[in-house]
Amino acid sequence: MIHITQPTPTVQLHLPSGKTLTGPRGTKVGEFLAQVKDEFSAPVVAAVINNEIHELTYPIRIESNCIPITMDGADGARIYRRSLVFLLEVAFSQSFDQGCLIIDHSVSSGGFYCEVKERDPLSQKDLDALEKQMQKLVVEDRAFDRREAPVQEAVGYFTNRGHEDKLRLLKHRRKEYLTLYSLDGYMDYMHGYMVPSTGYLKWFAFKKVNGGFILQYPRRHAPTKLEPLGDYPKLIRAFRQYGDWLETLRIDSVGVLNDAIASGRADEIILVSEALHEQHIADIAQQIAERKSRIILIAGPSSSGKTTSSRRLAIQLLARGISPYPLELDNYFIDRDQTPLDENGAHDFEALEALNLNRLAGDIEKLLSGEEVQLPRYNFKTGRSEEGDVIRLRDGQPLILEGIHGMNPRLIPDRWSDSAFRLYVSALTQLNLDRHNRVSTTDTRLIRRMVRDARERGYPAQATISRWESVRRGEKRHIFPYQENADVMFNSALVYELSALKPLVEPLLRQVPHNAPEYIEARRLLAFLDWFLPLDANLIPMNSIVREFLGDSSLKDFKIWRG
Repeated sequence: MIHITQPTPTVQLHLPSGKTLTGPRGTKVGEFLAQVKDEFSAPVVAAVINNEIHELTYPIRIESNCIPITMDGADGARIYRRSLVFLLEVAFSQSFDQGCLIIDHSVSSGGFYCEVKERDPLSQKDLDALEKQMQKLVVEDRAFDRREAPVQEAVGYFTNRGHEDKLRLLKHRRKEYLTLYSLDGYMDYMHGYMVPSTGYLKWFAFKKVNGGFILQYPRRHAPTKLEPLGDYPKLIRAFRQYGDWLETLRIDSVGVLNDAIASGRADEIILVSEALHEQHIADIAQQIAERKSRIILIAGPSSSGKTTSSRRLAIQLLARGISPYPLELDNYFIDRDQTPLDENGAHDFEALEALNLNRLAGDIEKLLSGEEVQLPRYNFKTGRSEEGDVIRLRDGQPLILEGIHGMNPRLIPDRWSDSAFRLYVSALTQLNLDRHNRVSTTDTRLIRRMVRDARERGYPAQATISRWESVRRGEKRHIFPYQENADVMFNSALVYELSALKPLVEPLLRQVPHNAPEYIEARRLLAFLDWFLPLDANLIPMNSIVREFLGDSSLKDFKIWRG
């Protein structure tokens, strides 16, 4: 029988394991989860309550379903790193009277490259003192104060501190409030959720490098350990080049980009950005010509713009009288029934062993020796290798190979390794929201892919998001470990691209159902894109890398003549 009653003084929280926790109504979710903390794969830093992310300070007032967010997941890793940056900000403000702290880009082994401006670079002694202050705050387990504040209050605070980048960003904010975090009188906007207190941030270290320093954090597969930091000279060089490009454009944050769009400078930003890209591609073509490279290897992760970049490179080579022959690696797949299996028993088409490496090596050897070769053709319907074209290269004609394994030294015979030119293409770095809130290039590539998937394949954003984690696992296994083997890294990121992609991707993200697992990611990306003003895509040249995703690329059907 249904009857009216008063709420009980307790409330239930249902976990994915089937367990139900009961506690006083209004208890924070973190206090509930602390009772079963040993059951989780990694430290818990937030929770999904009824398909909405909440911080651990969120009070449970009604019966709820709860999925803990741990540090070994994508959301948990972001929350930990974001909170660590805020801890660094607080400790920096307490340790030094002068200086502007900038969180620049990430490094592959787990860390953010940071710089300090408006004072001398931090010495090792300075870094030791900074680390000691952060550790002190961690031991004290100080709570981060979170509150919704009027934008004008934030404007007043950032004006007093001289944070021009944050003021520019807030000038275009449509909402009238802002979530601010504070500790010991220091306050900042952090784009996303945070841990409740400093005591959660136990794992970090510093390394002095390249005029700045790296704030090291754990990676997802080992969330309570720090990996040894590798050396990434070519990656650092690419980051510095992008910094030079931003100086040329006079744009150093999203707020400045928004100002430029609002003032009618979008066409200038686009044309200069594209000119910088074309100049770099022309420089790469010149290096290939001077080295007389016989093999050109191009690799990069998903949605990095490899296709457009390789075709623009081919055009620059043709302008120098060099006509590379495109050898399609997909045609070297072994028969499907021989393809290696992954840990789930499915065919692993991304494994290097999915290619017939012996035949590829033999064909490369014969082709570069001037012999006639019958190439294979892979039939994707039958899953079997068939006989393809019979070709012979002209004297001195190079091969061009594009694929995820291009930087792997096992791909081509050792004999030809020294005469190969390796080009790594990726959106390596992106314009940041402000000096402390980074824009992840992984997000840039995911947004690119969603727009292209919807246009070319009819995939909803939900489908692209659901596949993304698997795509990322393949990249970490087969691409990123070999990126420093490149002769040149080409940063395919464009300073204006998220403003161009925004009008197309926002409607796709809004179609993700609230009850879908992908809803949380869709909502995160929508909140992120809200910081960008849109620009008119009609201003973008037809050979731009962005056109590979927006559509109407003049290079879509471009092929090197094989005669």
